[in-house]
Amino acid sequence: MHKQPKSNLLLYGIHPTLEAIREHKNIDRILLQKGLQGDSFKALFHLIREEGIPYQHVPFERLQRFTRKNHQGVVCLISPIEYESVYDIVPHLYENGKTPFLLYLDQVTDVRNIGAIARTAVCAGVDAIIIPAKNTGRINEDALKASSGALHKIPVCRHDNIREVLLYLKECGIELIACTEKAQTPYYSQRYDKPLCVLMGSEGEGIAPAHLALCERQVVIPMAGDIQSLNVSVATGILLFAILQQRQ
Repeated sequence: MHKQPKSNLLLYGIHPTLEAIREHKNIDRILLQKGLQGDSFKALFHLIREEGIPYQHVPFERLQRFTRKNHQGVVCLISPIEYESVYDIVPHLYENGKTPFLLYLDQVTDVRNIGAIARTAVCAGVDAIIIPAKNTGRINEDALKASSGALHKIPVCRHDNIREVLLYLKECGIELIACTEKAQTPYYSQRYDKPLCVLMGSEGEGIAPAHLALCERQVVIPMAGDIQSLNVSVATGILLFAILQQRQ
């Protein structure tokens, strides 16, 4: 049976969604019925794109799973956390004399993995988690539960143009380090005492080639046995705590 979001995390209808955008609520994404027309919808769609809010065109049946009320072809999912901007986080870290330790999750769609990774990140001293606006799991009640509250304790930065974000980090003197099974260098042979951002990819897709190409270093977690891949949450934990151990 489909599990409906809690009512306080769900808005529906064109005008309530317009108001949510104008009031700068923490919108996770907006679901729009395929083929929807009309002046009110066009005004909403223009604002969605102008504000860079993630959206999806979906069949009517999918919207019906969220509510049977008059949704007018629009369902707005509100995030239980407040997203932050990496462009605010990084200067703040340097101003406070910290050595930035960031984590970027590329195409990680399993919400429980995201929650578990957030919990590990807090324990390992990560300053912020960065996620893309698209092709990523929702920060929802399941993610919060898996994080044991950690998603309320660590800044989560959601951005649309990840390439620009990664280039900005490099300009700020933050090294990009990818953990990928395609690498040859064992993670434990490296130093991690400088400003850095760890890139972790999904188990299926890995890190996008365009993002991998921007990384100064690529490391691998060596494995024995027939299975040559780890759950992304486990792999992230191994690397983050290796970095924490060096920094302590």
